[in-house]
Amino acid sequence: MPIVRKRYLENEFHVTYSVEDDCDGMRLDQYLQRYLTSLSREQIKRKIERGEISIKGRSGVNRPGTKVRANDLIDLLQKDSGQESEVWGGEELTLVKQPETIFEDECLIVISKPPFMVTHPTGRHIFNCATVYFETKYGKTIHSIHRLDRETSGLLMLGKDPTIAAELTALFEQGKVSKSYFFIAHKTKDVPNSFSATERLLSEDFGLRKVVVEPFPANSNEGKHALTNFEIIWQNDKYVMGLAFPKTGRQHQIRVHAMVHGLPLVGDKIYHGGYELFQRFKDMVASKEDHDLMEISRHALHAVALKLTYKGEEKIFRSKLPDDFVDYINLKQFVKINKLEVMISKTLDRVFL
Repeated sequence: MPIVRKRYLENEFHVTYSVEDDCDGMRLDQYLQRYLTSLSREQIKRKIERGEISIKGRSGVNRPGTKVRANDLIDLLQKDSGQESEVWGGEELTLVKQPETIFEDECLIVISKPPFMVTHPTGRHIFNCATVYFETKYGKTIHSIHRLDRETSGLLMLGKDPTIAAELTALFEQGKVSKSYFFIAHKTKDVPNSFSATERLLSEDFGLRKVVVEPFPANSNEGKHALTNFEIIWQNDKYVMGLAFPKTGRQHQIRVHAMVHGLPLVGDKIYHGGYELFQRFKDMVASKEDHDLMEISRHALHAVALKLTYKGEEKIFRSKLPDDFVDYINLKQFVKINKLEVMISKTLDRVFL
């Protein structure tokens, strides 16, 4: 479904699609369901009946059974229904919707992504989105070079130029970008100050999305190869703070490797809480005990540094700790933030340089 035009307003998203030749004669709702996979057939029908989906230039009322023709232009209106809000402890969180820009030139934007902002539009997440923010700001297409999970904060690279974006994406895919993530974890067993996790990862589909990744012995042929190096920079008898350096880019890799080695991340609803707890939070029926177990509203993972070659020059980008982590660390009285930042910098200097 080629996109002819898209426009983001504060509370509305407008997009126009062009119907392909091989779809001539299909029902409108059937055609849209092939592409709007996050919406059910009934949801698409209701949007058509409400006038939020229409065929340009057609007289009369568009219905779910209306036949589309090749080169028809279909307008879709998506309103902000408030479904992108986040609730913690029965109260709506105040989300940061303006990312901090770390670096920008004519081809590249490097930001510190706030927690709960998605990288690019997906499912119900359209408005609180990194690419959408800059597409609205500049009135042009912004390309996602790599991605961070919605709850993960920190460094994210976006492309203004499609050629440069493709080149940088290739660097990530080829393992030529050095990455570091700050994490806070529960300590369920003693671990050395430096260790590597090599467990292979296998995804299982629970019908919603791939959310469970199980570890396998490193000599197994099952699953996908994964490697994460860990550096512990602070710990007491119950908690650990450190840096993770993923050498591969599997989904949920750091969270799973940390959990396997006795360090489930604070706030990780899946790998510390379990799939049923994750579903209770998703359905907004989580109990006080669920909240107490999680301690914070999201998993404690922040992309703190990136190193790569850009335009023939080695670049290192850094992101400071996010406010919610600072508040949590201060509340728990782990360590002074300025001292922690020095620990992070020294470890990055030793590993990155």
